[in-house]
Amino acid sequence: MSSPAAAHNDNDVDDGEEEVFLDESDIIEEIPVDEEELPDADTEGGSDAEVSDEPDDSIHIFTGHKGELYAVACSPTDPNLVATGGGDDKGFLWSIGRGDWAFELQGHTDSVSSLGFSTDGQLLASGGFDGLVKVWDVSSSNLKCTLEGPGGGIEWVKWHPRGHLVLAGSEDSAAWLWNADRGVYLNMFAGHNSSVTCGDFTPDGKIICTGSDDATLRIWNPKSGEIIHVVRGHPYHNEGLTCLSLSSDSSLALTGAKDSSVHLVNITSGKVVSSLGAHSDSIECVGFASGSQWAATGGMDQKLIVWDLQHSSPRCTCEHEEGVACLSWLGGSRYLATGSVDGNVRVWDSLSGDCVRTFRGHDDAIQSLAVSTNGDFLVSVSVDATARVFEIAEFK
Repeated sequence: MSSPAAAHNDNDVDDGEEEVFLDESDIIEEIPVDEEELPDADTEGGSDAEVSDEPDDSIHIFTGHKGELYAVACSPTDPNLVATGGGDDKGFLWSIGRGDWAFELQGHTDSVSSLGFSTDGQLLASGGFDGLVKVWDVSSSNLKCTLEGPGGGIEWVKWHPRGHLVLAGSEDSAAWLWNADRGVYLNMFAGHNSSVTCGDFTPDGKIICTGSDDATLRIWNPKSGEIIHVVRGHPYHNEGLTCLSLSSDSSLALTGAKDSSVHLVNITSGKVVSSLGAHSDSIECVGFASGSQWAATGGMDQKLIVWDLQHSSPRCTCEHEEGVACLSWLGGSRYLATGSVDGNVRVWDSLSGDCVRTFRGHDDAIQSLAVSTNGDFLVSVSVDATARVFEIAEFK
């Protein structure tokens, strides 16, 4: 589009006005200029140059999305295969190191909020705010089935640890279970009074745990759909749950909430066994370390806290410049990564509490993190509409 000045000049020419030249009599004053003090037009003062000068530690940038990204998942069988989803109503399958290949997951009519690969890596589920869960055959990239039922947006999707059963939490206050091989509905877990914000199968596959904006944790029998326990009231959360992690031995649930509290619940008894109170703002992410003796929590109070669960005490507190939006333990190592509202991805040593690496490149908040199955790559997605890949092999 022409600028107003350009348009004005065009009109001058069109009107046939004579061009005007200055002669020596028009000079009022001469001002000497030191050319060494003039800015270099190629290196200073241009916004493009400023952007290119920003440090970028990524080894691969995926730019297929046209809006902010919400979700990322790495294949459990292919260390290079990644799925991302975002506010442009699209998901993509793409491969680290192959900038020329990407497959668009089409069909959602609202933001793709969640993604998950089946344990065997054969299927990928995408959940959208349109209330649909779509299941994709990974080897062919074809849509296998669309799972319907929820009366509200999908908050998260999870797979059964040993089968092709898909579990999803919805804004309609229920969790839904389908058989993805046959594309059929199996069960609805109804009882929450607000959006089901987090949930999962226990690693042994025998129990389902769901957390809700109604400030309760519910523990379910997957086969019958019956509630085994409802965890609520003092000493539990008094505001909505935001995140949940289950221990590797299927015995404990770690939950975080908007009220800045973190609680550890015995899944078998439904009792709160520990309350971890050190944050001062909403908890955004929680995660057990591989041995389940330690856990990490991140919040909008700009803190990552690593906990010694045997003593219910903080082992170390890791300060950030802005809120901690997501975290991921790096395999079975002592290291974990955080994604922050400040746009940086950081790697922390959980023994010392030191930040051992800061990955830069994003220019807006990090929304989610995923680690490749071989532990070589960390993938982050951001409000800036990009996914970035960072090398983390040194932290195995």
